[in-house]
Amino acid sequence: MATFTDRKRDLVDPLIPRSIEVLKAGQAASGAFIASPSFTVYRYAWLRDGAFCAHALDVVGEHDASEAWHRWVVRSIEAHRPMITSATERVASGETPPPEAMPPARYTLDGALELPEDDDPWPNFQVDGYGMWLWALDQHLADKALPDALLPTVALVAEYLQATWRLQCFNCWEMFDGGEHASTLGAVYAGLSAARRLLADERWGAAASEVRAELLERYVAAGRFKRGANDPRLDGSLAWLAVPFNVVSVDDPLIQTTVDGIRRELTGPAGGVYRFRGDTYFGGGEWLLLTSSLAWHDALAGNSDGATACQDWVRAQALPNGDMPEQITDASQDPSMVAPWVERWGAVATPLLWSHAMYLIAEAARAR
Repeated sequence: MATFTDRKRDLVDPLIPRSIEVLKAGQAASGAFIASPSFTVYRYAWLRDGAFCAHALDVVGEHDASEAWHRWVVRSIEAHRPMITSATERVASGETPPPEAMPPARYTLDGALELPEDDDPWPNFQVDGYGMWLWALDQHLADKALPDALLPTVALVAEYLQATWRLQCFNCWEMFDGGEHASTLGAVYAGLSAARRLLADERWGAAASEVRAELLERYVAAGRFKRGANDPRLDGSLAWLAVPFNVVSVDDPLIQTTVDGIRRELTGPAGGVYRFRGDTYFGGGEWLLLTSSLAWHDALAGNSDGATACQDWVRAQALPNGDMPEQITDASQDPSMVAPWVERWGAVATPLLWSHAMYLIAEAARAR
């Protein structure tokens, strides 16, 4: 795991210390990371966002803050062990539990289940965040042995992932879209692979291999990965299949063709990356975190020019105080959908902790 501690670089790029400040300011006393402190709908703590926030803090040397998040995850999961165990057992017996019986993608900052809002229901069944947590925990420990106290929690989550990864669920963008998603399976693969090392048990390596085989069999078309088993579109999150989830290496032709497609088909006129074609959330703009994701991939793949271009674009989107939004709507795919979302939920989430996290991770990768 790279550690980014070059203070001279901080002076050249003030967004590095500002991003660290945003992440730490957005961490509750419980250890949870709020998705965005100024965007009411994002007042929860997602395992997905938090995994990248914790990893970002690790790569800049803020290990105590990362450790606090991992402790919060363990407490939150253990507080809902009966729910997770029940879901795992029901699926293993051939049942498909209703979404409300499944562990959530996000918790309150205190680690509780959010109260349902019947007037505006929001999907909360995603398995990817649990895989991302195991991946982030493995990165956090950096080849150290898993503390004995964490063994039961890691085993619980690994068993849950193994039982549920074939279920249809919502993807990393909180969209159903057929219920089968490459980035979800990539996160599950990474989580089970992490469990193999953390638990020193080849059972989880075998389970990870099953997920990888499914990806290669059903999520590939025209020489590249596709968004869903029955969705041939590209998605900016597909770059994660190599970096960081390591389903394939950065020099694998499948991911090279996939990333080339993202760069060609999902990059906006100024250089930001769209989530996918047809996106209408706040008009379907260019996302900072995905642009930094591409920079992260490019840096590890040896494409320093590509990584620099991506990070230059992200840097240019920061507000004067250094805060980074979720997306930029200037070149949105459907400009007519910007105003309706602003009217419904307010301006684009700013700052988004995940944007700052991905920026730091990409800069650390560039500095290696």
